[in-house]
Amino acid sequence: MSGLFEPSHLLIILIVALIVFGPKRLPELGRSLGRGIREFRDSVSTEDKPDHDRPALPAGAAVKTGDTTRDSNSTPRATES
Repeated sequence: MSGLFEPSHLLIILIVALIVFGPKRLPELGRSLGRGIREFRDSVSTEDKPDHDRPALPAGAAVKTGDTTRDSNSTPRATES
């Protein structure tokens, strides 16, 4: 028993899917599954893209994060307590 991804197992799964969904709906299901995976990957990798919902901070504006204040173009500094 070497796993689900053995070629004979994949062939049986494909045949069952073809019988259950039919030849007309199978490409549509594959397309929608591909779109879903692509959207998931895009949502996970949003750190590479700029956030279009938030306005950009003006230069020198301070942003408070937890116990430090961070200038938009500098390193964190401790806040006064």
